[in-house]
Order: sequence, then C-alpha cells, then structure tokens
Amino acid sequence: MIVTVTPNAAIDRTLSVPDFRLGRRHRSVETTSMAGGKGVNVARALRALERPVIATGLAGGPTGTLIAEQLSAEGIVNDFTLIAEESRTSTAVLDPATGEQTEINERGPTVTEEELERFVEKVLYLARGASLCVFAGSLPRNTDPGLYGRMIAEVRRLGVATVLDVDGEPLRHAVRAEPDLVTPNELEAEELVGHEFAEDEDRLEAVREIAELGAREAIMTLSSGAVALLGGDDAGPRLCRAVLERTEEAVSTVGSGDAFLAGYVAGRHDGSEPLDCLRLAVAAGAESTRHLGAGVLDRRGVERLVPEVDLEVLGEPALNGS
Repeated sequence: MIVTVTPNAAIDRTLSVPDFRLGRRHRSVETTSMAGGKGVNVARALRALERPVIATGLAGGPTGTLIAEQLSAEGIVNDFTLIAEESRTSTAVLDPATGEQTEINERGPTVTEEELERFVEKVLYLARGASLCVFAGSLPRNTDPGLYGRMIAEVRRLGVATVLDVDGEPLRHAVRAEPDLVTPNELEAEELVGHEFAEDEDRLEAVREIAELGAREAIMTLSSGAVALLGGDDAGPRLCRAVLERTEEAVSTVGSGDAFLAGYVAGRHDGSEPLDCLRLAVAAGAESTRHLGAGVLDRRGVERLVPEVDLEVLGEPALNGS
C-alpha cells in the first residue's frame, strides 16, 4: 500500500479560456473541477496506474466534504482528518491557444494544534500498513515548517520509505530528516541549494548537493525529463539524465510533476530498479500533459511511452564525506 499525505488539500478548478487576457470578459470552453493538492493528485495518478493507494490529509467544511466525496467517486480510498476551518479552492486558467497558464491559489485554513496532532496520529497509523509514504504539497498557513520533517522521521522509524515533494522552508527542514527521495523542480532546487543554474552541469551538481543535505535520492524535474542521483547497487549512487522529446502538443501541464512522482513511486512499489522507476516517471509525467486535470493519465499511454525515454547514466559520484 502507498499512502499519500496532503496537508493542504483543495478543490482544483481548471478553466480553458482561449485568448485569455487580463481585464477582459471571457467564457471558458472547458471546465474541470476535482479534488486536488499535490498528494491527492499523486494518488489519482497512482490509481490510474493501478497501484494500491490511500489518500490522507486535512479537510474542513463543505469543501472538505466535497474533496472526500469526489475521491470516493473516483475509486480512491481516502481517510482525512477533519478540521474546523474551510478547505481551500484553487483556480487555474489555461489558454489553449498559447499553452500559458495562470494559477490563483487560496491561502487555505488555519489548523489548530489539536487538529495537527490528530493528523499526525492518523498518518502514523496508516503508515504502519504501507510500503511507501508520499508527503506532498504546501502546509496550511501558520503551521510549523518542520512538520514534514517530524513526520518523515517518525515514519522512517516504522521502516517505511518516505518521499517528499514540497518547496521553500518546509523543504529545507524536511530534507534534514533524510527522506528516501525528494523531487523538486528546477526553481525549487535553486532555492534549496541557494544559487541559479546556468547550464546542465549546474543541475547535475545540484542533485549532488541536495543528497548531501540529507536526501538519500534526489530527482530534479525538468520540462523534458529529469536529472537525478539515484541509489544503485554496491557501487553506490548513480547520476543520470532522462529525457523524452514530446511528439504531441500538450493539452495542459497542470499536475504533470505529480504524475511524474506517481510513476516513480509506482515503480518503487513494484520493486523495480531505480533507473526503470525513472523511465516510468518521465513517461507518466509526459502522458499526463495530454489530459486536462491534475494527475489524470492513461496507463496504456504511459506504457507506450516508457521505451521512448532516453536515459543516460553519467557516473557514480562520491558524495562529500563518503
């Protein structure tokens, strides 16, 4: 079983608006509304990939009820901790003519200490029956940025693998708890290591630096694939690059990173080698761009793309202090 943890779950609305311009009146040509938040999106993609998953997190008010109902309607097992304040709604406006996307995310609810403790207890309870636990997305406002790090440390003590996808201060705190995998995008990785990347060598060096901060494996997602430092055999970690040149125009990139993460986690759950997990991740992320809705993908489409992923092993770097 895989557990996905979404502390700031939401209802995500995506509007497709041709020739979108600020200050104008528009009509959308297509609208989707679904339960969201990064961990929820990962759960949706894992469900589409036919892996066992349960989604948990914090949910409050009528919006929180709707999140749980929509997940249940999709066949995604879920068990959220109820809170007093209303869960957030996020809106994305996609211009299909240009591919540009504008996102408006509400701040979300404030969570009490008692609610947070009940939430942590539930996560640890669910983790006892899991092989992997995915912590993803923002924390509720005014929440201790060390919350993810605390949960990762406690889940690791249960012998459960931990995966982290978050940015900013929560990422800096949580990486010190030595998660098994962190998956920042390029901007998030720049913020974490403290400098911008001008060329490929900078990106490769960054995944080394992220591992040195505490992560056992690090993957930096890019628009066409990823660079990664992945666990290997007795020879040690392997630095690699995975690329898929898309031959089909994307419908929407919303949630493609979440689908990418779901692909990697699906491979890990199956016991696949890390390089094969990375191929599956890149294929899942690319296939998801052909659909409107975060975490929406077609399993057969992913399987067709896996052989097209170009993966290059660049070496077995020695980390500082090793």
